[in-house]
Amino acid sequence: MSEGEHLIRIARDGQKTDQPVAQLDLGARVRELRRARGWTLEQAATHAGLARSTLSKIENGQMSPTYDALKKLAGGLAISVPQLFTPPSRHQVMGRMAVTKSGEGQAHPTTTYEHELLAPGLVQKTMLPYRATIRARSFDDFDGWVRHDGEEFLYVLTGVARLYTEFYEAVDLRRGDSAYYDASMGHNVVSLSDEDATVLWVTSLT
Repeated sequence: MSEGEHLIRIARDGQKTDQPVAQLDLGARVRELRRARGWTLEQAATHAGLARSTLSKIENGQMSPTYDALKKLAGGLAISVPQLFTPPSRHQVMGRMAVTKSGEGQAHPTTTYEHELLAPGLVQKTMLPYRATIRARSFDDFDGWVRHDGEEFLYVLTGVARLYTEFYEAVDLRRGDSAYYDASMGHNVVSLSDEDATVLWVTSLT
């Protein structure tokens, strides 16, 4: 297993969860739809033609609405009844964020790179961001090409790095230079500067 594949395996293992998929909570769904419109309980109840107390009980799971009440709710929210029972789209804004302070990433040193995984506690990521210190000084320091699934973005933070790729001439990259490439194509990076170059890598996980 190459270094890239090893990092991706670590990231994907961290995404796994044994938690069952939660059942849709109608009350929470109604509350979410109401708040998305910026309505108070009273405003939503007026739109739906329901008593405020009835809507409050529905949102808090204290009563099961009749089909007539569901029709009124849907009409007031300008949606269909089935949409009341449709879970939020996966594209809905979730507001997730992870902050990794300098030096607080998850370290994974190897003979050629010293990786620091960023946002390690955030699960279900579609990208794997990591900072790397490039220890390698020669292509011969590697046991063949590094290759793995996905696409990859490389941005040089300090020093000078040389990017070798399977189908292109080697290219020298300095601070501020970047490269975006197919990660299934063989690739290796070495430091050309006296000090170890550092780079930011972002690898797709899907």
